[in-house]
Amino acid sequence: MLLIFGILIILACVLLGFFVLVQNPKGGGLSGTLGGFGNQVMGVRQTTDVLEKGTWVLSAIIAVLCLTSSLFISRGTTAEQRKAIMEQNATAPAPAQTPATPVNPTPAGQQAPAPKP
Repeated sequence: MLLIFGILIILACVLLGFFVLVQNPKGGGLSGTLGGFGNQVMGVRQTTDVLEKGTWVLSAIIAVLCLTSSLFISRGTTAEQRKAIMEQNATAPAPAQTPATPVNPTPAGQQAPAPKP
């Protein structure tokens, strides 16, 4: 399910990038650059309105997809997984303790030197 959300988010991001790059903040953009066809059918003002509405819609879609995709992310271990881990730890033998060795061992039969005053 996360894969589907990821693909939809990436697709919406690419389309949003296209819509933003096509627009010109001063009203020109692609609508003025492509020449006569866009101006004859819809007019420059309507084209920029469509691009602006498309930008808002795509940004809302991205926000909704991101928020809903977080619902499908697993939140760690489930109760069943925790129970299995606890059972596995209970049946496993404890590791053997190793005897502690002194920091400065002295060889057998010798005494440690006396501290100097």
